[in-house]
Amino acid sequence: MNENTRPRADGDGKSNGTAHSTAIDGKRSHEIQQDAPVKDHHISQPNGHTSPSSISAAQAKAYSHKYKHAFAIHREAHVSCLTRDYSTPVSFQGFRGLAHLVLATSILRLMIENFKKYGFRVSLAANGPSRSDTVYGTILYLTVPCHLFVAYGIEVIAARYAREAVGRVKKSEGEERDRQLDVERRALRDLWWRIAIAHAVNATCNLVVSSVVVYWYIENPGIGFIHTLHATIVWLKTISYAFTNRDLRHAFLSPPSPHPTLPPLYASLPYPSNITLPNLCYFWWAPTLIYQPLYPRTPSIRWTFILKRLAEATLAIALIYLTCAQYAVPLLDNSLPEISHLNLLNITERVLKLSTISLICWLAGFYALFQSLLNALAELMTFDDRDFYGDWWNCSDVRSYWTSWNKPVAHFMKRHIYAPLVGRGVPPPAAQILTFLFSAALHELLVGVPTHSILGLAFMGMVVQIPLIFLTDLFSRRGKGKGGEWGWRETVGNWVFWASFCLVGQPIAALGYYFAWQAKYGRPGEIERPDLGELFGGGQKS
Repeated sequence: MNENTRPRADGDGKSNGTAHSTAIDGKRSHEIQQDAPVKDHHISQPNGHTSPSSISAAQAKAYSHKYKHAFAIHREAHVSCLTRDYSTPVSFQGFRGLAHLVLATSILRLMIENFKKYGFRVSLAANGPSRSDTVYGTILYLTVPCHLFVAYGIEVIAARYAREAVGRVKKSEGEERDRQLDVERRALRDLWWRIAIAHAVNATCNLVVSSVVVYWYIENPGIGFIHTLHATIVWLKTISYAFTNRDLRHAFLSPPSPHPTLPPLYASLPYPSNITLPNLCYFWWAPTLIYQPLYPRTPSIRWTFILKRLAEATLAIALIYLTCAQYAVPLLDNSLPEISHLNLLNITERVLKLSTISLICWLAGFYALFQSLLNALAELMTFDDRDFYGDWWNCSDVRSYWTSWNKPVAHFMKRHIYAPLVGRGVPPPAAQILTFLFSAALHELLVGVPTHSILGLAFMGMVVQIPLIFLTDLFSRRGKGKGGEWGWRETVGNWVFWASFCLVGQPIAALGYYFAWQAKYGRPGEIERPDLGELFGGGQKS
């Protein structure tokens, strides 16, 4: 090795870090001697680490421009973007786009497969209601609201008594006034029982008569469901009208209190001034099940808003009809023999197939009712409180779902069932279970009566959710992490919620009620009843 090419050492034996060139080209050697200290100072430090900040940006740019194969790539520590320690959140928008594309492709494939197998099955002429269904349905539509006006008549009588009682109390003075007030309140309690019995008979007749007519005289399950739902809504409104006016009447006859016992909203229309026919008619059409003397109101009606919501509802209902006629009915028909022979593997496969169809119908029906129709009705009635639902699709526990997906019913249950039970000393968990059982009975009524099959599937489907509610409460933390992001608990709870409703609950209920309806009305001589002996290996049927 030439002496001129050997590094020069200092007195301590260390290299001075300056590289000398070989004596090939003096000019080239001079350039390297000028650049090398910058290069070595930038890349190689005494501790063996790089120091990117030790040179200026201009020097680094000039160096990288001159030595393109030698500029430093690995300058500092980094972690992979999918690692937990990655500093900035990673967006998965691309995977969402891929999921949407895969979903659209899968649905398109199923549509093509269905069309090749069944053709186009939608026909308005073949699926219209019969004359009998139309006649009885019209009678129910006109007579069911009459029970609200009967409740109004009962409250008119009660309000007249309340006015007379207050008049008698005002005529008294001193101790006589207190004694008279006590007498009137005792008389009111006796009167309340008679009023309560009258309201109970009126509301019960509404629900019983409509259910009997639908069960025995309306064959089409869709028509029957609409009229059963209408009767149930009027029944709940009648109950709320009676209970609310009962409390208002009690407050009207109570001594004045320094602390307000009624909401300030009611001050401009106190009892019994609210017992009027226009007030009742507004409550009849208002998109709520809760009676109040007054509601938040909008100053005007936006007709374009109503037309948009009605157009949305029309498209959603058309989607439901197309999905049921083209996809659900063939699948349900093909499932009937499997249910008759209790072929569990094939039934499971049908349930999974039906889950996608039921999910589409469920989401379209939810949007049509709660977003489109209720908002259109609220705009028409200038009803300004439009909190009809919450973001139930993000629920990480079943309890949150039942309190957010249908807020009109949830408000009714809380105000007229749960709160009175707790107020009478029932423990809150027991009151929640009783309220849930009442809701389960209503679900069975809404499904079993129109299908002419009181199987108890809808009722039991909700009953089995009671332990599921307490189970998913373990996965739901009331306060989520920073920014409201989910942890694994919320994710698992959301999976359980979706699986219980869309993969198991709704498809199984649809199969059960469709089988029962077909066995009774559709194909009574073709469908065999399931033999549980086959399920448990009891041999073949003779």
